[in-house]
This record gives sequence, structure tokens and C-alpha cells, in this order.
Amino acid sequence: MTYIGRRIYAKRLLSKLCPCFWSAFLTVRPAPSALVSASETAELTLINRVEHVSSIPAREPMVLRHPGGDLFLAGYWRYQDPNSELQLWRSSDEGSTWQAVDVGTPASGARGNSDVDLAVGPKGTLYFVTMGFDRQAVAGTHITVGVSTDVGQSWRWTVLSQDRGSDRPWVSVTPDGDAHIVWNDGHGVRHAVSHDLGVNWQEMARISKAGGSSHFAVGPAGELAVRITPLSASAQRYDAGVDRIAISRDGGLHWKGVTAPGHRTWVSDGDEGDKRDEKIIPRWVEPVAWDGEGALYALWSEGERVMLARSRDAGEHWDQWELTTAESNAHYPYLIVRNNGEFAASWFSGEGADLSVQLVHGHAPETPADAAVLSRALSFVQPARSGPKGNVLPVTAGEYLPLLFLSERRLAVAAVMQDALKLGPGVEVLGPGPQGFEWRTYKLPVVSSKQR
Repeated sequence: MTYIGRRIYAKRLLSKLCPCFWSAFLTVRPAPSALVSASETAELTLINRVEHVSSIPAREPMVLRHPGGDLFLAGYWRYQDPNSELQLWRSSDEGSTWQAVDVGTPASGARGNSDVDLAVGPKGTLYFVTMGFDRQAVAGTHITVGVSTDVGQSWRWTVLSQDRGSDRPWVSVTPDGDAHIVWNDGHGVRHAVSHDLGVNWQEMARISKAGGSSHFAVGPAGELAVRITPLSASAQRYDAGVDRIAISRDGGLHWKGVTAPGHRTWVSDGDEGDKRDEKIIPRWVEPVAWDGEGALYALWSEGERVMLARSRDAGEHWDQWELTTAESNAHYPYLIVRNNGEFAASWFSGEGADLSVQLVHGHAPETPADAAVLSRALSFVQPARSGPKGNVLPVTAGEYLPLLFLSERRLAVAAVMQDALKLGPGVEVLGPGPQGFEWRTYKLPVVSSKQR
């Protein structure tokens, strides 16, 4: 979703509040949990920071590592034209330098001006999914996917949807090479799959008939998990009561719905009657991830707390840990997990002049009664600014900051570099300052088995 600003956000949600129903094959199950606070140990050490200057900001970036070692990073700028050129960069030196990748022209199908996602298959096939967004009408225009089988040298583009309201696509690839894409359109979450390296795409039955595609993850045995939340169609639709995870173990033929762990307030910040004395937290991407053993994880914020949960039985039961507290307005989290519970997480705290990025690395313990081992990096201010003339302030420039595990016990985070001036709701122009993205690399601490 392209961020719409609080005034439009409140107005649209209040005008669209209406409950909808889930598809009949989703069964909601309870999710009991325990809660243990995390234990902080060593600090994450920043070892490299690269500023890649480009002609546009790489808003809401996505990153991946190709099996051959190259890194890829995609992002977008808020062009008014939904059929603008796409942006993709490549690095062959662990992010020290970046080069633009030619993904084709809008005439060839490479077109969009909003949300992006990247994935890579076991044979090295790259998938680049994006959407178009009509900023005047506040509506998505299309979902497209590009596929490259030669490490980004050439691309083939397919239109998945041209339905009005199409929004927030995600792409993931299973270990056997099947590519899955999910998105929403104001009438639930849609799903398409390719079994032939993106040559053909088959749209499956809807995963749900309500809610939005907040996040999507694939597990080590091909398990699929889609985070489904109340907001959809670029926040033009609000389906009360939808706050779940849909899980499939048969390639998306059948889905089971489970209640998401924790508590979140999903109301507009203009709805004073339902605030319940709780500060409304900006929400859009509510990340989920699988570890190498097939456990499912979720990350979210509750007021000033950031929470991590793990389920070893596909969402039937959850163990929970409080990663941190006393974070001012913790919001827009992101999560990656590997091995047996090793995770990294990012989120924003504060707002306006006090906005900063938080980054942690840790291990979820074997026993739910034990504390998670946590290491924290020094907070930093993302070099992204926007606002009306005379009041340009730091902004999130999207709804998450992506993370990537690198070799030799290193962790990378991609931040947005943006200088923009806001002319009105949804309308920004680029300023004279640097545009592009910032690539930060951190050294991970060595954690003993006793600490875990």
C-alpha cells in the first residue's frame, strides 16, 4: 500500500467500516500463549554503511540474495502515472556498490509506481512483482510480475490483475520451485501460482473473502502462510474482525485460518469512540516467517511493546516473548527467521522529528519458559524526509524496512534515502537533496548454546 496520510486514512476508514465474512473453508482456531521477556546481551555492531544515490528514492524496498551470490534491491517512487518505469538494482560485492538493472520498459510490461516484492527460486529464477496505483483516485490499477532465468539479464512480464483496487502483492517460491503470488482487491485475498518458472500463471480460489494481504511467507517443506488483516484496497476497505493467518500445506489448494497471536487495535485514528485509552499504532505489514525447522513466527507491536510469537503446530498454539518495551510508538515491524529460531527484526519508533529505526537480532529458546536471547543495534535516523514547505520531517517512506542475512555472520538492512516536498494529499515532488537508498551491514554476535 502507498501511505495515504492520516486525514485521508481516517476519512476513508470511517466511511468504509463494514464487517465481511471469511471463505467457508477457513476454520478459525484458538491460540493460547505464554509470555516471557527477552534477555539482551551483546550489541549489534555496524561495520559498513553505503549510500547509493539514484534519481529517485527506493521507497519500501525489498531485498534478496541470488544463489549465485549477487544481491538485488527493488523500490519505487510515488509517480502519479501507474505505468511508470520500474527500479531494480544489483550488487556483486555484498552491497558496497550497486548498478541499475534493465528490467524492460512499460511497453514490455515492466510498469508500476507502488508496492514491490522479490523472490528467487531454487534454480535461480528471479521474480519481481509490482503494482500500479492511481493516486488521485486512491486505487490500485494492476498487478504485474516479471521473471528472469538469467540472473536479471532479461525479463518476461505477465499481468496478473487489472482490477480496480488491486493492492499489496507478495511473491514467494517453495523449495520445489513453485512460485506463489498473493494480493488483495477489497474483496479478499487472491492467489496465483506458477509451476513452470513463471511462463504460465494460474489463479486459484480466493484465500479469503475479506481482508488484505499483509504479508506472505513460505516454509522449508513448502508450507504457505498469509497474514490477513482488516485493511485492504489501499486502505479504502476495512473488514472488522479480520486479524488472522491463513496456512496451507498442499500448495494453496486448501487453507486453514488461525487467529493471529497478540492484540492489535485496528481502527482509524479519527474514531475516538473506540480508542479504549490506547494509542493508535500505524499498521500495514504484519510480518510472518518460517524457520528452518518449520516453526511459524509472527512479529507485531502493542502500544510501546514489540512482541514475537512462535508456533510449532501451524498456529494452533503460540509461545510469546516481549522483545522490548518503552519504545515510543513502535510501529511498522519486519521479521526474518532462519535455522532453528534465529531471527532479526526491525521497526520504527517515535514520529516526526523523533522518528528512528530499531534493529535487533536474537534466538528464540527451545523452552517457551526461557527468555529469548536478544542483541540490539544503536538506533538510527533513516535519511528520508517529506512534508509541506517549512515542515519537512523524517518519514518512514513506506511500511517496513527489509532485512537480509548475509554470509560470515552479518546482517543487512535497507533504508530509504529521500528528499521530498508534499504539495497535498498523496502528492509529492522530489527535492534537491540525495535520493536512493542506504545499505547498512552489521556484525552478528556469537551466541553460545548455553545462552540460547
